[in-house]
Amino acid sequence: MKADIHPKYYPAAKVICSCGATWLTGSTIETIRTDVCSNCHPFYTGEQRIVDTAGQVERFMKRLERRQSETARRELEIQVRKEADEAGRKARARGGDAEAAAAEVYARYAPQLQN
Repeated sequence: MKADIHPKYYPAAKVICSCGATWLTGSTIETIRTDVCSNCHPFYTGEQRIVDTAGQVERFMKRLERRQSETARRELEIQVRKEADEAGRKARARGGDAEAAAAEVYARYAPQLQN
């Protein structure tokens, strides 16, 4: 073994959990702070709760909500486009104005598309 390359070992390193539990262990760090331990982890306690570190759950829920709303908007736009094309096709077949029929469909869905 080479000399002076290993970190200092603390045989009585203190571990402190956010729930307040503390215990001693061996480590190369003198004090260790942790968010979850066996006293407060949902698996060991049988209690179902979300352990949220720095708002990760809230950020995920916002991202999910935004993604779902964008998907719903895209699906609505596709549906409106299909309906407008169909209305234009039917108007052309009857000898009417295809663009006016399509504009009518777009006008009907305009309030929903603006949100």
